[in-house]
Amino acid sequence: MVEFKNIEFLWLLILLLPLFYFIKNRPNDLNTVFNKDVISKVRLSNSGISKKVKSILLIFALFFMIIALSRPIIKQGEITVKSSFINMIVGIDMSKSMFANDIYPNRFEFSKMKFYDMLPLVNNMKIALLGFSSQTFLISPLTEDFHSLRYLSENLNMENITLKGTSIITTLKSANEMFDSEDKKIVLLFTDGGDSDNLEEEIAYAKQNNIVVYIYNIGTQKGGIIEDKNGILKDEKGDIVVVKLNKDIKKLAIETGGGYMEYSLKKDDIKLLVDSIQNKFKPKDESDSTIEDSKEIFLLPLIISLVLFFISIFSIPRKGAKV
Repeated sequence: MVEFKNIEFLWLLILLLPLFYFIKNRPNDLNTVFNKDVISKVRLSNSGISKKVKSILLIFALFFMIIALSRPIIKQGEITVKSSFINMIVGIDMSKSMFANDIYPNRFEFSKMKFYDMLPLVNNMKIALLGFSSQTFLISPLTEDFHSLRYLSENLNMENITLKGTSIITTLKSANEMFDSEDKKIVLLFTDGGDSDNLEEEIAYAKQNNIVVYIYNIGTQKGGIIEDKNGILKDEKGDIVVVKLNKDIKKLAIETGGGYMEYSLKKDDIKLLVDSIQNKFKPKDESDSTIEDSKEIFLLPLIISLVLFFISIFSIPRKGAKV
């Protein structure tokens, strides 16, 4: 069965009808000036193509070009495809400390860039994206549309977020609600570690719910200052706040069976982290999906259109050799 993907182009065929009418009823200019004997002596030989035939060929060339633009397809039935994916929740820390400038341009923008670097590397994965601080924000549910994920993350900003602190336990609970019943649940956090050195509650919750945590820790031991539209952040005493990297969060990754990595300017560091995840976890089988099997045949009318066009343009008649 033949169908058209761009069926709206077929309306252009209506415009060809007046052209056929005009060619059919157009008188021959020579017949109005000369008699038949004179015309037979001055007319080009019959081996050429007349103007009327050329016009008809051009119209048919337009006809097949419109058909090609309409993208005809032949349906060949349906096929069943089995898809397998690894589900992973990615969280990007959006707390105030991620404004720190010890990493250029700041920790938050750097974490987004590492997330961009990660997307082309993952295979057979569905990824959900969360933003978190003292609360958790859903940015995208589980999806394999990484172009949309990149777009959403590119447009993330913290200009209107004033929440302080980093609640890892809230993030883990939100991530756990997004998973189906799976043996292992993968959570990857881009964070500076927060400000807590006691993560026993987070570790216990992750183990209880089979959550494997991977940490990409962003920050330096030297630390950095936080600048916003009000200037440099200061504490109640008026001293400049310096936020440093919290390495204590490494314990959460190790004890849940995940992995830990500190920030690096190397391009391949995030690849190592992705490879370790994909080597450790196998895709789970999902329900079969049915898709239509079709074949596009727009090339055939396109070729016919071009052939007719070149015949009508380059077919030059020869003058007769009558005396």
